[in-house]
Amino acid sequence: MDEKTRMSDDTPPEDLEPETDDAAELFGAEDDPQVLRAEIAALKEQMLRVAADAENTKRRTEREANDSRAYAIQKFARDLLGVADNLQRAMQHAPKDSGDPLVKNLAIGLEMTEKELMAVFERNGLKKIEPTRGAKFDPHQHQAVQEQPSDDVGAGGVLQVIQPGYELFGRLVRPAMVIVAARGSAGAEAADPVAQNPYAGAGGAGAGGSIDTKA
Repeated sequence: MDEKTRMSDDTPPEDLEPETDDAAELFGAEDDPQVLRAEIAALKEQMLRVAADAENTKRRTEREANDSRAYAIQKFARDLLGVADNLQRAMQHAPKDSGDPLVKNLAIGLEMTEKELMAVFERNGLKKIEPTRGAKFDPHQHQAVQEQPSDDVGAGGVLQVIQPGYELFGRLVRPAMVIVAARGSAGAEAADPVAQNPYAGAGGAGAGGSIDTKA
């Protein structure tokens, strides 16, 4: 038996224990399954947060881009409303039943032009606000210029549209100018009159009073 083999055989057991301790120090607590699972869970949570932040940033960027486009054309759209108003007035006074073919064709041309203009507005996000008779007054979209008593429309309901309003991508460009039924009107009261409608509910009549004439 050579000297090397003899030395290995003569090594006491306690001299071999430090190798196990060294292995424990080498791998340590990092190989503990519970610690590893906790680290994996933390990494997954961090990854989800990063993904959520990226999605929120994307949505915010898209919203800001849409806002920029809307504001960019808002003044142009407001200027075009005057053209639409003039066309509507011309149509109201056009003699459609005239026996003169030229006058009749002119009225038809005005109507076709107005329809095409409205279609262009719709395609570009500009929508008309024109409440029907009896509709609830909406202070966010309507502007009351006068109130009158009514036998068929309840207090706070719209009686007549003086000038239609418009909104661009959900933003009010111009409110619809309307006449509303005065307090004490005999018709069925508009829905939710007290919460949102300043012209509905019991109280003094104030019939025929001017409310607001600013456009």
